Amino acid sequence: MLSAAAKVNLVLEIRGKRADGYHELATVMQAVDLSDRLILDEAPGLGLAVNTDGVPCDATNLALRAATTLREAAKIDRGVHITLDKRIPVAAGLGGGSSDAAAVLLGLNRLWGLRWPAARLAEVATVLGMDVPFFLRSGAALGTGRGEVLEPVVAGALALVLVNPAFGSSTAEAYARVTPAMYTDGSRAMRLAELLRTRQAARVAASLYNGLEAAVAPHHPEIERMRAALLAAGALGAAMSGSGPTVFGVARSFEHARQIRARLTRASWRCWAVRTLAGPAVRMRTSTMNSLGRGQAARRGTLDPVFGGSNPPAPTTIGRGRR
Repeated sequence: MLSAAAKVNLVLEIRGKRADGYHELATVMQAVDLSDRLILDEAPGLGLAVNTDGVPCDATNLALRAATTLREAAKIDRGVHITLDKRIPVAAGLGGGSSDAAAVLLGLNRLWGLRWPAARLAEVATVLGMDVPFFLRSGAALGTGRGEVLEPVVAGALALVLVNPAFGSSTAEAYARVTPAMYTDGSRAMRLAELLRTRQAARVAASLYNGLEAAVAPHHPEIERMRAALLAAGALGAAMSGSGPTVFGVARSFEHARQIRARLTRASWRCWAVRTLAGPAVRMRTSTMNSLGRGQAARRGTLDPVFGGSNPPAPTTIGRGRR
């Protein structure tokens, strides 16, 4: 089983329109410990089962697309059945689908014995989506280009409150509404990346910014209501994540985040108190007795950070055989 973390965009700036049709971005992404869970079992073909209504199980699902794309890139005839336990809300601006895809790439790299380095997996990840390469990494990163050019950021721990209104937001529609008046120069992202090193939550909170908010919020008034509610409940600052509609607030501590969450009582909102991750966004558990790809993985084992790191979310496992 793999744990695939969500992310928030502490800053998201749109710098202009590119010749390839994408937008030039400057963003600071931070992984948090709200995670999906995935089990990968060897199978004759490729298949996917999801525990949440409204999540596709066909080729439009990024997790299944990741398996298909990796198999084609590796030129192998191997199969896998993916069982996906969705905990990150869908179309929420938290990167859940991209994180699932990254988890599948990392898990199958081990399960299929490919032994590809991170850079080669990142090439496949970019084909799947601009956020997917981030989830192959650890903690926080400054993203430029289309968001896929990543520079690691040393970040202190933060406690956040995530608020989701139980409806989704289309990334394509959000960017289609962007106008040149919403373009900025990228300096906010650079400054926030430096501030993260200071471990001062109040300064980070004062520097949150999302250039897409002006394109999305007018069509979803609930976004401003959630932001105002977070501030009224004691958050040091609040902003929309990604293309929304999830809004997050910065707290002084995790206990403070739990208090803020308790004050947000609107029944239609889903709320989480979370911590930021310093270690890998994707984690897996491997057996202390059997290596991956050699028999059934044990239910117990040690956390394998994939490419190093610390501060894991809940422990998980991956292995062969149906369960």
